Amino acid sequence: MSPFAWGSRTYVMGIVNVTPDSFSGDGLAGRPGDAVEQAVRMVADGADVIDVGGMSTRPSHVEVSPAEELRRVTEVLPGIVRGAGVPVSVDTYRADIAEAALNLGATILNDVWGLRREPRIADLAAQSGAWLVLMHNQEGTAYADLVPDVVAALAGSVEIALAAGVARERLIVDPGIGFGKTAEQNIEILRHLASLKALGLPILLGTSRKSFIGRILDLPVDERVEGTAATVALGIAGGADMVRVHDVRAMTRVARVVDAVVRGAPLPPT
Repeated sequence: MSPFAWGSRTYVMGIVNVTPDSFSGDGLAGRPGDAVEQAVRMVADGADVIDVGGMSTRPSHVEVSPAEELRRVTEVLPGIVRGAGVPVSVDTYRADIAEAALNLGATILNDVWGLRREPRIADLAAQSGAWLVLMHNQEGTAYADLVPDVVAALAGSVEIALAAGVARERLIVDPGIGFGKTAEQNIEILRHLASLKALGLPILLGTSRKSFIGRILDLPVDERVEGTAATVALGIAGGADMVRVHDVRAMTRVARVVDAVVRGAPLPPT
């Protein structure tokens, strides 16, 4: 049975970074106990999914070795899978890391390169029945026509996944806010998020604390909660089915209010 009833409400994905160089300043590299504790706390605060990342993908990040990424992920994943009690995702574009994560209980593969770096991730998803998040990403910020280009690229990633045998109902698409896009382009994608509905798949949106919010507000990363809340609300109104966030409690509350308005989610009994 699927843990997701798409369209009924917005699902919240909590971010657990086991890196020393997370852009958001919340990296927990070398602190597996703290990472598990954070995941459990996020679930208590409303997270429906926990997303574990062992390598920063922020702009200008330095790639760590596959061995180091593997070490970071595998030292925390068993505890998070046991303790969280919700689906666990691994944020990686390396097939070997994805395979190890699946063997340790992850059920979602979150590929920030949409199968463009290592298509074998699609084979792993097909063989395991895991969910597969396909994110748009590219080198540079040049587009012929931004929104149609992003939709077309995601459609190409979807075709790669389907050709590998991934069930369509296991696919999720992500427009890749902050990846291969300027601040202005991020805003345009958010403004036209509904265009992704043409793909006929659930939409994951990751705007949490990102630099375009800091650019708008002229605020550092630790003061972007309200800006993130605005983008989450707008994203849900534009069609997002899941939001990937750092501040789970606050964004869960935002999602519940927006769901009541946009989706007509029933109110709790008085």
